[in-house]
Amino acid sequence: MADAADAEAFAAEVGGFPIILKTVRGGYDGKGVWFVRTPEDAHEAFLAGVQVLAEEKVDFVRELAANIVRSPHGQAVAYPVVESRQVDGVCDTVIAPAPDLDEELAGQAQELALRIAKELDVVGHLAVELFQTTDGRILVNELAMRPHNSGHWTQDGAITSQFANHVRAVLDLPLGDPRPRAPWTVMCNVLGGDYPDMYSAYLHCMARDPQLKIHMYGKDVKPGRKVGHVNTYGDDLDDVLERARHAAGYLRGTIVE
Repeated sequence: MADAADAEAFAAEVGGFPIILKTVRGGYDGKGVWFVRTPEDAHEAFLAGVQVLAEEKVDFVRELAANIVRSPHGQAVAYPVVESRQVDGVCDTVIAPAPDLDEELAGQAQELALRIAKELDVVGHLAVELFQTTDGRILVNELAMRPHNSGHWTQDGAITSQFANHVRAVLDLPLGDPRPRAPWTVMCNVLGGDYPDMYSAYLHCMARDPQLKIHMYGKDVKPGRKVGHVNTYGDDLDDVLERARHAAGYLRGTIVE
């Protein structure tokens, strides 16, 4: 698309506004994405001078992700389909497996991801981000051909993590077992807050929950920046969710007890 007029023409083709505009390259965590309600709203997307594409707005009930790994000789493994929950356009929580997801639909999502990887001759990890629509379908939203945030739970929740299997695939080694270690695993991203020193919070979280796994990235702490993630796992989803959210919130400074 070249300008707002192109966006308006696209909207007319798909039944009107709202539509979604995205940068072709460089977008992440909600950056480079515009929710366009009127022709006037479309102008902002073209100010940066980067190539923009348009998408029809989809009515969906939640976001899912299917993570697979494929080797050069064609071996492939599929991880359980997960639910990805966003806050302000940033992935906040990933639940593995996606709660209350029909087994047939989960299988369709995995098969779709495997077929995409084969058709594109992917080597390594591929995350297929999906919409589960209000009428019970799954639609592809985005592709990420690399270890992905929606697969970070595998570091502690799967027999072989996405990172280990990505390396195996690149080296064309036999791939590892992608099955989960526990009935439920939850990953919560740790976003930077107003406190650059997270060390004391780190100690509190470790002492409060000895099973908690904390992964920090060594980045400078800036408000809203992803600086790490936490993983929890267990038999009770409500408990696993609470533990992960408490740890992520305490590390950020939004929870103080």
